[in-house]
Amino acid sequence: MRGGVAIATVVVALAVSWAAASDAATSHALQGQVELRVKTAAGQTVPRSLTPRARTHAKSATAVLEEAVVGRINLIRRGRGLRPLRNNSRLAAAADYHSTDMARKGYFEHESANGTAFWRRIERFYPSRGFRSWTVGENLLWASNTYGAAFAVREWMNSPPHRANILSRDWREVGVGAVYVASAPGEYHGRPVTIVTADFGART
Repeated sequence: MRGGVAIATVVVALAVSWAAASDAATSHALQGQVELRVKTAAGQTVPRSLTPRARTHAKSATAVLEEAVVGRINLIRRGRGLRPLRNNSRLAAAADYHSTDMARKGYFEHESANGTAFWRRIERFYPSRGFRSWTVGENLLWASNTYGAAFAVREWMNSPPHRANILSRDWREVGVGAVYVASAPGEYHGRPVTIVTADFGART
């Protein structure tokens, strides 16, 4: 297993009534979960610490990365005759929250640090109330240092579960959250990392 990059994917679909039901019903909804982690290599170099000006640049760079990831996902979907996904600010907020939380606390999981299921986190930002059905999925990626949208989406497309999320006809919307940290704790062992979360959704 090579170090430096990790990717993970998960998808779950549930009706609104399931989202409001008991934990037993929730467990049933999550039985269809798909999850994969793959380690590969990356090797750029960036400063270990950032000045305030550099931090501002890093934030604007991650905003560009987020937009570019959505654009590349839609480019691939159009090339296969699939409808492009709308950029949804609520899904983007859920994705940004998760990327930031993982970077600060040093973990890499779909579940939150306290063990909360990923879809419950997304639902806080992208509510199911008032809709007949509510479906969400998620792709994660982290890699040492910095990277572009082409690299991120290529890593996902090279993994069948991630590819399935990107090419799913179920989704209508997407939100991407990216964060760069010069020295990330925990699982990242103090390395500079960029973490990207892509949250997919559909509500009818």
